[in-house]
Amino acid sequence: MVYRVYVEKKEALANEARALLEDLRAFLGIQSLTGLRLFNRYDLEGISRELFDYAVQTVLSEPQLDTVTSEVPQGDTVFAVEYLPGQYDQRADSAAQCIQILSQGERPTVRTARVYVLEGELTAEQVEAVKKYVINPVESREASLELPETLRMEYDIPTTVRTVEGFTSMDAAALDALRDELGLAMDLDDLKFLQGYFRDDEGRDPTITEIRVVDTYWSDHCRHTTFSTHIDHVEIHDAAIQAAYERYLAARVEVYGEEKAAKRPQTLMDIATIGAKVLKKRGLLPELDESEEINACSIHVTATVDGEAQDWLLMFKNETHNHPTEIEPFGGAATCIGGCIRDPLSGRAYVHQAMRVTGAGDPRASLDQTLSGKLPQRKLCQTAAAGYSSYGNQIGLATGHVAELYHEGYIAKRLECGAVVAAAPAYNVRRECPAPGDVVILLGGRTGRDGIGGATGSSKSHNLKSLSTMASEVQKGNAPEERKIQRLFRDSAVTRLIKRCNDFGAGGVSVAIGELADGLRIDLDAVRKKYDGLDGTELAISESQERMAVVVAPEDVDTFIAAAESENLEAYRVAVVTEEARMVMEWNGTVIADLSRDFLNTNGAVKHAGVRVAEKDRTELATPRFQSLREMASSLKCASRRGLVERFDSTIGAGSILMPFGGRTQRTPAQAMAAVFPVLPGQETDQASVMAWGCDPEQTCTDPYTGAYNAVYTSMAKLVAAGADYKKV
Repeated sequence: MVYRVYVEKKEALANEARALLEDLRAFLGIQSLTGLRLFNRYDLEGISRELFDYAVQTVLSEPQLDTVTSEVPQGDTVFAVEYLPGQYDQRADSAAQCIQILSQGERPTVRTARVYVLEGELTAEQVEAVKKYVINPVESREASLELPETLRMEYDIPTTVRTVEGFTSMDAAALDALRDELGLAMDLDDLKFLQGYFRDDEGRDPTITEIRVVDTYWSDHCRHTTFSTHIDHVEIHDAAIQAAYERYLAARVEVYGEEKAAKRPQTLMDIATIGAKVLKKRGLLPELDESEEINACSIHVTATVDGEAQDWLLMFKNETHNHPTEIEPFGGAATCIGGCIRDPLSGRAYVHQAMRVTGAGDPRASLDQTLSGKLPQRKLCQTAAAGYSSYGNQIGLATGHVAELYHEGYIAKRLECGAVVAAAPAYNVRRECPAPGDVVILLGGRTGRDGIGGATGSSKSHNLKSLSTMASEVQKGNAPEERKIQRLFRDSAVTRLIKRCNDFGAGGVSVAIGELADGLRIDLDAVRKKYDGLDGTELAISESQERMAVVVAPEDVDTFIAAAESENLEAYRVAVVTEEARMVMEWNGTVIADLSRDFLNTNGAVKHAGVRVAEKDRTELATPRFQSLREMASSLKCASRRGLVERFDSTIGAGSILMPFGGRTQRTPAQAMAAVFPVLPGQETDQASVMAWGCDPEQTCTDPYTGAYNAVYTSMAKLVAAGADYKKV
């Protein structure tokens, strides 16, 4: 039986409803809208009436703040909005988990919707305008007001993955038609390159999974295709740019040598990284931490903890989610910070501070100034801020600096940039090359359709038709689940089991697991799902914030899984490292992807381009932007962002050194952020003392991971056993 309840904030506390009413009246110009009420609707199945009644008062509402009713809300206009099937609903998931804790039984099925009650004499066009403003078709839809008989969904569960018959013999026109039909991010040259591989090397047609996996693997998002494009011809007509380009050419010779520099292609990636390469060549980057893991930029720093000098890794990561935030601002901005966190987190570092820099058009612009097919700038700014702050505040991340830039150049595409700082004792991070027989464990959340196509979606151009196909590209991040991984990875006894780790960012299983080793055999049947109905291709490419792939030795599998379960995290085997350098995926007992590592690593057909830089008129730069102090103070570009900044918690973790606003009256915006290292109580032990605690002083102590220092550890263990202070040992 399905039980339903409506929950509404008491009138004095209905701030969200009042704000939305003011928005609709002022922004949409609907002055005849005289009132608005908001209800959260909960549908539950799989529990008793007694448990439902108890959950209404303890989980679904707060009696001192909310009013509840089982009656359908009444008003001049009533409609409900729900997430699209497959989109993660945090409200429903949290409610289901809490009720399961109450019952200590099976988790109930919970579905939620937001019910809007409008008061006033509204025309059909005005009602439609309100719905268009509150319903983003990329993530949600209008819901029925009727009570369903059941919440169970029937799925057409597929059993096979189709082979693209005739692929190896298609001509260019047929390949281009296939590319358009499948909505691939790769261009025609890449598709021809893929065709040649299957025709000449494999001697067969590919499965749809193999095409999707390669499209994801080679996407601009995952492989920076644009930055790797070979620049064959350069024509510069600006003296300043020409001088900078000549410095770049000189730096190439210094780094690569004259002969190699002449043969090595010029790319945007090379231009972007040549400065760091020069510094390294000159020996000016001794602190740089280098490894085969693809996590985040990291350096070695000396941290003084309780008067003791320790070797720590300091990691930096930034991420832009311009495209996802443009089409779905809440989820896009939330996964921007989630994506920032997951990279250094996969490097076993604890993320302790964040920064957010965004760019938008004028949020005061009227609705009729909104570009066709775009969300209003006001909606983008407000909802994106809510998404980013919601995720950061839930996971417990201090946001030390928030800045939003307003410029007409951001109207076509919003800027949503997040950056984080993370740190961990270097000893906690073990990095080794996976060996045949090692096991890949999937850690964290389950797989759903949300997050499918995120990498390829942000790597291709879009038009108005794209709005109907992008629902799965923007994931709703699960901050509490990622926080559990953070807690787990602060335990050195756990992180020292991990040989290599990768996050389930863009590309899902195909990239997260695919990048861990040259040879892999992946069991997609083992991947746990949020719901039934997913086929092998969807399991292979669905991405998320709150999952990690870790490689451990076979003898460490049970220990790692037990540690994960202690943090209420699911962890299970999904793949094994193999000798042969191929990525093989099995589903329903059948191999649906079998690709050569050498082929995957080509990153597709080589791209070529020429560059022409025209002379730039710089007279505008010399002209003062403002003619008076009053003009400057009244400009939107100089407006206070205090209301925006205060949506973000800058004090979580008690490590912030600089507050967003300082000075005697705490009104002066800070131009930087700073925080102390996230040291846990008892974490001040060094490598020797940690290992000493795990040794039997009567035996020879051996580092279980390197086999080294056995005599040293034995001596230290005996000193500790005799009562010596382990810090001094």
